[in-house]
Amino acid sequence: MIKNIVYITIFLGILFQPITLWSQEEPEDIALDTDEFQVFFYESLKQKGIENYDKAINALERCEKLQPNNPVVYFELGKNYFSQKDYSNAYENFEKATKIDQNNRWYWAGLYDVAFAMRDYDNAINHLNKLITFKKEYKEELVKVYMTTQKFDKALDLITELEESIGKSEQRSQYKAQIMSLSKYKGQEKSSLEAAISKYPKEESNYIALIYIYSEENQYEKAFEVARQLEKEIPSSDWAQVSLFKFYLEQNEADKAIAAMDRAISSSKIDKKIKHRVFNEFIVFAKDDPKYVATIDKAITYFKDDKEISIAKELGKFYQNKANWANASKYYEMQFNNTPEDIENRMLLLQAYVETNRFEPLVDLSDKSLELYPLQPDFYYYAGLANNQLKKHKKAKDLLESGLDYIVDNPKLEANFYIQLGEAYNGLGDMKNKEIYFTKAEKLLKQIK
Repeated sequence: MIKNIVYITIFLGILFQPITLWSQEEPEDIALDTDEFQVFFYESLKQKGIENYDKAINALERCEKLQPNNPVVYFELGKNYFSQKDYSNAYENFEKATKIDQNNRWYWAGLYDVAFAMRDYDNAINHLNKLITFKKEYKEELVKVYMTTQKFDKALDLITELEESIGKSEQRSQYKAQIMSLSKYKGQEKSSLEAAISKYPKEESNYIALIYIYSEENQYEKAFEVARQLEKEIPSSDWAQVSLFKFYLEQNEADKAIAAMDRAISSSKIDKKIKHRVFNEFIVFAKDDPKYVATIDKAITYFKDDKEISIAKELGKFYQNKANWANASKYYEMQFNNTPEDIENRMLLLQAYVETNRFEPLVDLSDKSLELYPLQPDFYYYAGLANNQLKKHKKAKDLLESGLDYIVDNPKLEANFYIQLGEAYNGLGDMKNKEIYFTKAEKLLKQIK
């Protein structure tokens, strides 16, 4: 049986899943000498197909007793153990298969997959070198493993070899750009990159690597020249826009900067950290000009699914620090709609409602928050404050008294509770309790100072 080839993509500096090269195709020449062997062998295939690996292994062990020198049995055992992540037994059985039949590349592919899954990269590289003797295409896999293990010299040599023998590829070009941006290669590579650009003016990775080098050396004019050359030679390049964006901002060419930013942050080729940097630089540029609000709102949509960096929340904090609470609440609301589980953002939004005197939404959000987090005293405080402002003093009093029980080592919050309780009793006409709680608040605030 022949299965579809499984391609994998390996990125520098991240964790990887097992590759299972042997699942790309499987040997067809299964010798079934006896009826009994056939029964157990096909039983193993059936059990493996429904992921009942223990039963598949039991059936294969019966096959092994009947045909102890059949490499296909050990190959199948290896695959079943691999699926169970029992890498030790998987490796042992793949190895037995290779010892019986050294000319079947899928047995070696099994050994490679186990070594890679166990992060035994030295062994994985050895097995790949063996696989290359069967099929040169495995060199692409070897480049990826070199990048994974940060063997950049070997990766670069192999990339160069493949470029000369079969031509360039987008993936290898990206790897090359990553390597060339490292400090070890900068000094020696500037001249060679410039020569490469002259020789291959349509090869994007050379421009990108040179831009990185000049940018990190603070030679922005030279980086700009390279970016402009890249844009001229490859107008469709997204990477050119990253560098051009910064220079357009510096020259106060806002329309061009916005166009470049849109291209960069919407591109699937640009690293998300670079996208964040581009967007943050635009925010600093546009912070005091309301005509750019629509541009900012549009740009944020590109980051709505990013769980690592909450762009809308960070933008809300930016405006909060400038005491622009209207904009702060707008972006906190945007973050809340995307990730309501973000407790910090929920708190920030509640405070923004206070600062903008929006007490109806403050009541609504604090009540819903209490349903989800009944032990969180801050939500009782905001609910009490909101109800006081809406003249619902009895409800405010009850909420605040309930919330006091959950305050632990937070004198500032406790003082705020007392202030709101004083306000609640004042609204209820209970002057005695009003003075009691205002006095408690005053004492606590003096202690804090």
